[in-house]
Amino acid sequence: MGASPSPAAPEITFPTEGDMRWKVAPAEPGTAGRSGTLLRYRTVVEEGIEGVTPLDFADEVTAVLSDDRSWTTGGRWRLHRAGPGEQYDFTIYLATPGTRDALCAMGTDRYTSCRNADSVVLNVARWADGVPHWRKPLAEYRAYMINHEVGHRLFQGHELCPAPGGPAPVMQQQTLGLHGCTPNPWPYPNGRDRLAGPSGAYDDPLPA
Repeated sequence: MGASPSPAAPEITFPTEGDMRWKVAPAEPGTAGRSGTLLRYRTVVEEGIEGVTPLDFADEVTAVLSDDRSWTTGGRWRLHRAGPGEQYDFTIYLATPGTRDALCAMGTDRYTSCRNADSVVLNVARWADGVPHWRKPLAEYRAYMINHEVGHRLFQGHELCPAPGGPAPVMQQQTLGLHGCTPNPWPYPNGRDRLAGPSGAYDDPLPA
């Protein structure tokens, strides 16, 4: 007999407006990176979001930030996930669209994610569905969300597509458009060399 198919991932559901109450994930014992400044982050999920537990979210975030293609490869940073009651340097939120606007303090958006000071805010609407030009594999789009917004916390600015037909730099606003580049979720796609583009941002409108 053949192997049973893997169960489908649970559907993620959420209200448009959350209540800004949070479930904090436990700490993770390891630390990503071998050199550089240590930054401790915690991960939280807003109450009312169903289909993704705080630990599910935390483990996906930690797996991305621990990957050799992520930010610690450059040697400037080490990253450690803190738990409830522990000291932390920034928070990674999985937030409803309305709460995203409150935390980002950038006016009404409800579509994108953001970084505001020590808040890295991932919009659950994008976490659940991706964007029209990048829905599959959803895990890769989520890795982009994490690396792009954490990149801002690591003092990285927006970048432009360096060469049409090539991969986009992770600091390009790929949620809104690719501008001839191909999707890429990693700052160090080959695990060694930083992929960067010219500094700047496109004037892409938010989808209706």
